[in-house]
Amino acid sequence: MALDGAFLYTVKNELMQLIGGRVEKVFQPSREEIVIFIRTRQGSKKLYISSNAGSARIHITEKQPDNPQTPPMFCMLMRKKLGSGKLVGIRQDGLERILFLDFECVNEIGDMVTITLACEIMGRCSNLVIIGENGTIIDSIKRVDEEMSRERLILPGMKYTLPPRDDRMNFLEAEPDEIVERLKTANPAELSKVLIRIFEGISPILAREWTYFAGRGEYLQNDTIEGDFLDRLLYIVKKTKQQLISGECCFSVASTKDGMLKDFSFIRLSQFGNLMLTKELSSASELLDYFYFERDRAVRTKQRANDLFRLLVNLTERTSRRITAQREELAACAEKEHFKLCGDIISANMYAIKKGDTSLIADNFYEEGCPKIAIDLDERKSPSQNAQHYYNEYKKCVTAEGILTVQIEKGEEELQYLESVFDALTRADSENDIIQLRLELREQGYIKSLGNKAKPPKALPPLEYKSSDGYTILVGRNNHQNDQLTMKFAEKSDIWLHTQKITGSHVIIVTDGETPPDKTIEEAAIIAAYNSKGRGSNLVPVDYCLAKFVKKPSGAKPGKVIFTNYKTAFVNPDEEIVNKLKV
Repeated sequence: MALDGAFLYTVKNELMQLIGGRVEKVFQPSREEIVIFIRTRQGSKKLYISSNAGSARIHITEKQPDNPQTPPMFCMLMRKKLGSGKLVGIRQDGLERILFLDFECVNEIGDMVTITLACEIMGRCSNLVIIGENGTIIDSIKRVDEEMSRERLILPGMKYTLPPRDDRMNFLEAEPDEIVERLKTANPAELSKVLIRIFEGISPILAREWTYFAGRGEYLQNDTIEGDFLDRLLYIVKKTKQQLISGECCFSVASTKDGMLKDFSFIRLSQFGNLMLTKELSSASELLDYFYFERDRAVRTKQRANDLFRLLVNLTERTSRRITAQREELAACAEKEHFKLCGDIISANMYAIKKGDTSLIADNFYEEGCPKIAIDLDERKSPSQNAQHYYNEYKKCVTAEGILTVQIEKGEEELQYLESVFDALTRADSENDIIQLRLELREQGYIKSLGNKAKPPKALPPLEYKSSDGYTILVGRNNHQNDQLTMKFAEKSDIWLHTQKITGSHVIIVTDGETPPDKTIEEAAIIAAYNSKGRGSNLVPVDYCLAKFVKKPSGAKPGKVIFTNYKTAFVNPDEEIVNKLKV
């Protein structure tokens, strides 16, 4: 994993600013996540710890934790043991992927004791263990019994022991001669794989970067490396050591050209060449916050709202099938004029029809030249009854046409509404956002019950941005909030924006009666495009007008409005600009 022992070393150095701070709050957003608020002289900091197999990490976060209404038992235990505790030390054994956080706390009888949190960042074996002063395990976020591991048990009351450790070098302490000796005596293999075997705390991406630098992109093996290649390898290892110790790291994220995040490191990444894009961030915590939050956003939302996704997909498919069937029926109504024509011609030729006739061939006096036309007759009916039959079919078509036209229009509005809810769901960042969407669907009759009789949480405020010129830009989180923002909050002189014929959020520029510069309108349009279904597209059309020209039709679905006197801007939904402007 990219978060290796060396990267954890940089995290540990960043966390040193928390020493001396006191625990204010402890939250547990999910089964494997803990957020500790620590009050320092520089203000309150949020320490995030995850033991999730695919995203285990520890760092300072700027993200707002999404907390359950009822705290889990482990969270309650953390609050009891660490409440008002003082962080007095942060330790790392070499470059092992474990950080020990020592807290001075007051126990139940008023004595001062040291409680240690062992943050084990080890892939599927990741864990968070609370250790008492005598080295006994108080509890862990994931208990490990004999069925799960025979080598190392993690259960309350047992002695805490370190994980098994291989005989590998710490490159922060290893001498060049020792490194060369280990390389020569190791089993022959590709150099980057050998480096992982002989050094502790380095990830495959770091080993590949060292190898890429040493061989200038050429393939290298440990048993054949010598001369300039060996010198370059020793140089890059030494340089990395100096970067770690001095703290002068270059925190880089590699992503594909379509924006999919792939890997990260604390040194500049060159091994991908032009195949990937690299982005540099200012600190290890900022990198981890960005990388995992963006990578896991879609997965996290899908897990929390999987039932809503299924419901919306089923409703959308059902509505689409119904509209298709109605359009086919409407197309059949196009024969209504033919039915009326047949009825008129039969009425005009009743004298020529005898009961029992199966057809009538007569002049079509509706067409120039009066060509002959053949009309089917029901032999069981009289001439007048046959004429009435065709008139009845004509009336049915006229009635059906009017009803179907209205039903298709309502169906298309419903489909558009469902797409808007689906779009809002894909962009939901918190449990609160999902709950508000559930409430909206229940109000519209798509969900019978929320399944939870507890009072729902208060809706979060609209997303807020600040333009380069200092204007406040507000964005609705869902259809209900879109309505409130546009129809109740916005003043007549404010500017309203929305993507053209694309589902998305309503955006308001708060002008306070002024005329904002074009730069602000452009930035608001970028924000509107980013908070829409067109997020991954280029040159997204965004309509904008004064809020006074936006109206809500009577009886329309939430979020549905009509507007006039608008202009259109074409923008690219730039994530970097949006994040920079976000408050």
